[in-house]
Amino acid sequence: MPHLHMEYTANLTDLNADVALMRLNNTLVGSGQFSAEFDIKSRAVMVETFKVGTALAERAFVHVKLALLSGRSAQIKKQLSESLLEVVQGLCEWPTGVEVQLCVEILDIDRDSYSKTAISN
Repeated sequence: MPHLHMEYTANLTDLNADVALMRLNNTLVGSGQFSAEFDIKSRAVMVETFKVGTALAERAFVHVKLALLSGRSAQIKKQLSESLLEVVQGLCEWPTGVEVQLCVEILDIDRDSYSKTAISN
């Protein structure tokens, strides 16, 4: 725990997903909210087919979802959201003439029903 999902549109050609995930993971580690860095699982998905609104203007988005075990206060979740959004804002040079929306969503995973194991060989 936690699980971080980043979706971004294909027209954000300067966005390096590997760098983005490392920066986001480092931010989570730095928050002090997670006991071990290897508990953070992140992934990025480039979205090829998308629409933002109905206008013909070129638009784009980056949407980060952070799913964590339930029980954290609203204040902690807000701090995590704001710190991740700050990282996203600095990920790349945003394309000129493209309206880009950046957002972070924090989701609770029910602590009682979550199961996990680690396998080491």
